[in-house]
Amino acid sequence: MTPAPLLEPAEGSPLLALQRATHATLQILAAELVDLDLTASEINALAILSDGRGRTVSQLGAAAGTRPTTLTSVLDRLERRGHITRGTRTGDRRVVVIELTASGRPTADTIRRAVSALEERAIGHLPAEAVAGFHAVLRALSEETP
Repeated sequence: MTPAPLLEPAEGSPLLALQRATHATLQILAAELVDLDLTASEINALAILSDGRGRTVSQLGAAAGTRPTTLTSVLDRLERRGHITRGTRTGDRRVVVIELTASGRPTADTIRRAVSALEERAIGHLPAEAVAGFHAVLRALSEETP
């Protein structure tokens, strides 16, 4: 199968379109979640943790697409606000595990609902094949970039 030709950036670069979509998505979520008084990075971290599974800093960084060192200030703020705890893994005290607190769970659930609702509004009408293709493009970009 021949890959689709890439367009000139001014005519519709997929990367620039992804950047526009990311900014639009962040603006929508920021507006919908303004009462939570969280940054986009904090929203992202809580959305990832909203499934209730604890993650190491490395796992959370990989899921968020950021370096663990970049997460430090985000996690500091979330911990100060009582949304997360940092604990150790049983059997290996060197490993730091990030988990939601009882008071962080409702905030994470609110974020998860907002993300799900936005996804449904934006792409819920698309065929499954189109969404699968979108995920294939995202995986290719994630594997190509550091």
